[in-house]
Amino acid sequence: MPEMWADRADAAEAAVVGRHVRRLWGLPGTELGVVGWPATRRERIFGSWHYWWQAHLIDLAVDAAERQAKAGDGSARNRRRVVQLTRTHRIRNITGWTNNYFDDMAWLGLALDRAQRHLGVDRGAAITTLVGELHDAWQPEQGGGIPWRRGDSFFNTPANGPAALLLARSGKLERAQEMADWIHDRLVDPDTGLVFDGIRHGVLERAVYSYCQGVVLGVETELATRCDGPRHRNRVHALVDAVDNELTERSIITGGGGGDGGLFNGILVRYLAMVATTLPVQDSDDVRARATARRIVLASADGAWENRLQIEGLPLFGRDWTQPARLPGSSGTVAQFTAGTVRASSIAERDLSVQLGGWMLMEAAHAVVASP
Repeated sequence: MPEMWADRADAAEAAVVGRHVRRLWGLPGTELGVVGWPATRRERIFGSWHYWWQAHLIDLAVDAAERQAKAGDGSARNRRRVVQLTRTHRIRNITGWTNNYFDDMAWLGLALDRAQRHLGVDRGAAITTLVGELHDAWQPEQGGGIPWRRGDSFFNTPANGPAALLLARSGKLERAQEMADWIHDRLVDPDTGLVFDGIRHGVLERAVYSYCQGVVLGVETELATRCDGPRHRNRVHALVDAVDNELTERSIITGGGGGDGGLFNGILVRYLAMVATTLPVQDSDDVRARATARRIVLASADGAWENRLQIEGLPLFGRDWTQPARLPGSSGTVAQFTAGTVRASSIAERDLSVQLGGWMLMEAAHAVVASP
C-alpha cells in the first residue's frame, strides 16, 4: 500500500509540475507556479502569483523530496526544485520575504523551515525575519491574537494557527501556547467543537472553514509533542472527533472550492496526517484520535482519486473530493484577487490551489500508510 500511495503522490507532483511550474520571466534557475491551467497571458507572465499558494507549493516540494529520499531516490533534482522555488518566491515578491498578511507569512515560514530542517536548504535569515514579524504582531490589548493583516482589526484562526505552529517549531513555546490558548478560549464552538474563523471589531465571525480545523490540529499536536500534560492532547482528541462528526461523509471530507478555498481541505488533511503519525500516545484516546485521523485521510484520498480526471496520463483533481472533477477550458471567469482573498475560477479545477490540495492529499495518504 505505501507503494500505491507513493505512485499516486508522484503522479500528483508530475501533474502540477507539468501544467503549472515555469521559469519566472525567463530567468534561469527560477521556478514558480502558474496559478491557472489553462493559463491566461497574465497568469503565464506571473502578473498574478498569490504568495500563499506558492508557499504551499514549496511545502509540497519538500514533501516529495523527503518521501523520495526515504525510498532511496536521493537525486539532486528534488532538492534543486525546492532551492529554485524558494529563491523565486523572494524574487517575485520584489520587496523581500514579507508582505502585509500575517497568515501568508506564517505559511511561507513553515515551508522554509521544513526546507531547511529536512533538506538543508539554508533560508535561516528569511525564517528569522518571518518569525520576528509573527511574534511581534501579538496584540492582546486589541483583543487578539495576531491580526490577519497589518493595521487590521480582524484577529483570526488562519493567521494565529500557522503562526503558532511556526513559533513552536522555532522554540518560542510561550507565545505559541498563548496563541493556541487564545483560539481555544475565544473561537471554539461549544456546540460542535469546531473552530470559528475569527473576531472582527470585537464581533465573533462564526464561519467554519476546514483549514481552520487543520491549523489548530497542527499547532496542538506540535505542542503536545513539546509540552508535558494532557491539555494539548485533549484538544486534539476533541477536534478530531468534531471534524469526523461535522465535516465528513462516509469519512470523506465534504465540500471544497476554488481560489483560496482550493487549499482548505488539503491543509486539513496535512494536519490530520500529522495527528495520525506524531500525536504522542499515552492513553486509549490518543490511539483513537490517531486512528480516526488516519481513516479520514485515507477515505478522502480514495474518494479524490476515484473522482479525478486523467489527462494525458496525469490526474486532475476535483474541487470536491466526493464529486467527479470537471475539465477546465479557455472560457469562463478566472480566479481574481479581491478584498484580500482569491475568488475561484468558474471551473475551480483550473486553479493551482485545487491541484495543490489534491497533491497534498496524496502526500498525506502516503505519510499515514508509511508510518509505523
